[in-house]
Amino acid sequence: MKFLVTILAFCFTSFLFAQQSNDQIRVNQLFNFGWKFKAGDIPNAQSISFDDNDWRKLDLPHDFQIEQPWDSTANRGRGFKTNGIGWYRKTFKANESWKGKRVLLDFEGIMLHGDVWVNGKKIGGTAYGYLGFEADIAAIIKYDADNVVAVRSSTEGGSRWYTGGGLFRDVHLVVKDSVSIARHGIFITTPKITNQNAEVKVQVEVAGIKDKQYALEIITKIVDPNGKQVGETKTFAPKKSKLVEVEIPLPIVTISNPQLWSCETPNLYTAEVSLVLNGKIVDNRNEKFGIRTIEFSKEFGLKLNGKKVFLKGVANHHDLGAVGAAAYETSIARMMDKLKAFGFNHIRTSHNPYSESFFKLADEKGILVVDELYDKWGSIQAWAGNAKWNDIWYDNLKEWIKRDRNHPSVIMWSFGNELQFQEERWNWPTTDWGITTYKIMDVVAKRYDPTRKTTVAMYPARAGGIIRANPDFRIKENIVPPELSTVTDVASFNYTWEDYQEYLKHAPDMIVYQSEAVTNELAAPYFGMDRDKMVGLAYWGAIEYWGESDKWPKKGWNYSFFNHAMEPFPQAWLTKSIFTDEPLVHIGIVDNEGDVKMWNDQVVGQKVISSHWNRQEGKKYNLYTYTNADEVELFINGKSIGIQKNSTDVRKRNTIYWKDIPFTAGSIKAVARTAGKVVAQHELQTTGKAVALIIETENANPIAIGWKADGMDLQYVKVYAVDSKGNKVPTETAELSFDVSGAATLIAVDNGNHLSDDLFAGNKKRLHNGFAMAILRSTQAAGIVKIKVTAEGLKQVEKTFSVK
Repeated sequence: MKFLVTILAFCFTSFLFAQQSNDQIRVNQLFNFGWKFKAGDIPNAQSISFDDNDWRKLDLPHDFQIEQPWDSTANRGRGFKTNGIGWYRKTFKANESWKGKRVLLDFEGIMLHGDVWVNGKKIGGTAYGYLGFEADIAAIIKYDADNVVAVRSSTEGGSRWYTGGGLFRDVHLVVKDSVSIARHGIFITTPKITNQNAEVKVQVEVAGIKDKQYALEIITKIVDPNGKQVGETKTFAPKKSKLVEVEIPLPIVTISNPQLWSCETPNLYTAEVSLVLNGKIVDNRNEKFGIRTIEFSKEFGLKLNGKKVFLKGVANHHDLGAVGAAAYETSIARMMDKLKAFGFNHIRTSHNPYSESFFKLADEKGILVVDELYDKWGSIQAWAGNAKWNDIWYDNLKEWIKRDRNHPSVIMWSFGNELQFQEERWNWPTTDWGITTYKIMDVVAKRYDPTRKTTVAMYPARAGGIIRANPDFRIKENIVPPELSTVTDVASFNYTWEDYQEYLKHAPDMIVYQSEAVTNELAAPYFGMDRDKMVGLAYWGAIEYWGESDKWPKKGWNYSFFNHAMEPFPQAWLTKSIFTDEPLVHIGIVDNEGDVKMWNDQVVGQKVISSHWNRQEGKKYNLYTYTNADEVELFINGKSIGIQKNSTDVRKRNTIYWKDIPFTAGSIKAVARTAGKVVAQHELQTTGKAVALIIETENANPIAIGWKADGMDLQYVKVYAVDSKGNKVPTETAELSFDVSGAATLIAVDNGNHLSDDLFAGNKKRLHNGFAMAILRSTQAAGIVKIKVTAEGLKQVEKTFSVK
């Protein structure tokens, strides 16, 4: 009889799900399209009767600050862009089916902070624009007239870098029952994993049942990466709960033969959660998750699924080159793909939460993320919020943890950056270098996610706040780890890798992570760590970003391995040589010695290096060969210049320097050998005069594969000048004109020149190092897109794409 009841219950549930599969139980509508924008602080722009006919029409995401002129008198830290206000408005119709339900507007972020009105009534906003909020507008919307959403965004604030401005992330309109899954209300953990089985624990936070006696059933189906249901768990919600939102754990479900999530195999499962009331599904949501174990130890650093992993990463700000801070999924994906191609497996979100699409993509691509909440603590200096840090830190932390906790890519929470320094900057001083503050935040973090370690990144200072500028910094008895680093779950140090072993003598239980490594020290921060026992490192500014410029006309940070268009500098092959086992060698010629300076108490700088052999006859050049082989032999036009061994010195390893190499037109070739056997080669050819243009797309076969007609997908079209033999000519500087027609719009043109005063709007761009790029955005209608690129004196090029 018990078996029969079980079968009948299963059949009823299956029938119920089938009956409602075509019904819209929960509406989750992307609200990015059909907005209007106006720069400046516009009086009464929130009013429902305000006339916005002359406002610019656009779709989100949008960064209004990247469109502003570069201004040499503006704050260099903020990217030579003036701070200001931008207004957005959108008109929409309400659907009769929404009546009696909760109608929510969900803003993923407003940069740098902002406020929102609906039909002239303020509904909320965000004081810290990197995190979102939702507001119920059911009581405000009209069903017999247009509804108007108005948003005021501001870039005013204490940020130390370029932030962008406006509605830079997605907005959604959500319609759901009053009995529903709460915001970020699904929490999935995998408490026990073996090769044979994995336990999956699901907790669902339910709203709308306070003081009710509903027989509300919560049903969760587990679907594997191939779309097959592999488990189910269910329970009833408590009756007469006094909580506005109730966290309800479901019985643990066991999955056989789990497909583990890792960097190499980023397998994702789906939890399909439904709320069933009186035989009807009243709400449902799907949540992706991964089955994997993360372990930290002073003995091995980090293990993923029981295997040692060393983090090989970048620490960067959130902007994405020519689109600014606008969080386009395609822009994020191409950045991750390029990093993975060069051996990176890790990103630290410096120094704020990134977009939800970033974490979705990190899950899909197998990127390990240290998720960071703040730059500094407190409101006195370098605070990017427009409310006091003291007043909002708890809500920020809760929203952040609950938003990101199901992502298998997230391996650690970082509460802040550059702490253990100048406690007087905070307006929450604890006189113990933030130890008490950290412990309070740690309790809150573990309330919402007890599964992950927490950390705080240290300013490069000693115990007692001794910084490098202090003559006592290098005295041995002062090489003591900062007090705060000794109490965090993981000790995160910006730079100072040469002192980690000395630090461990004072605090032997520390688990060490280099949260920022400096690029001008090349491979040394990597080879200088104990990679068997430490967690890993993240190179600061490995990708050029806007802001934190040291001088005009630089528009930002460019001591990097990749330019802001994601074109690699020669030094990127050095990182590939240390991060991968693939044998390689790469030639980089020194264009100039660059500069070296102190920045945030750290020596930074970078030589300007390029990989081409179009040089000046009779001149001698210094160059590098980056390699992981034993030795390199250099040839010019087939004649050997000599052989050099790869150094074992951590400060020189994989970086072979060649001085005063005479230029002769033809070829320069590096041949790398290990154990006497040729394992890699790299050759540069002197090119002829540019005669034509060619197009390269990052989608290898756009006609066959197409790109999505969802109004959100981008296509990056790269253009190069070539000579009569098809060789790319890196010295060509012709101005290009881009003509785009069909089912896409041209949203930006770029050439990777970080010193240019040009903006990214329009359809013209001069080649820089023989390169330029157009960024196209699909429309919401399928069709064909044609792009034609012309330049005076060069054969034009055309390409056709399909948008499906």
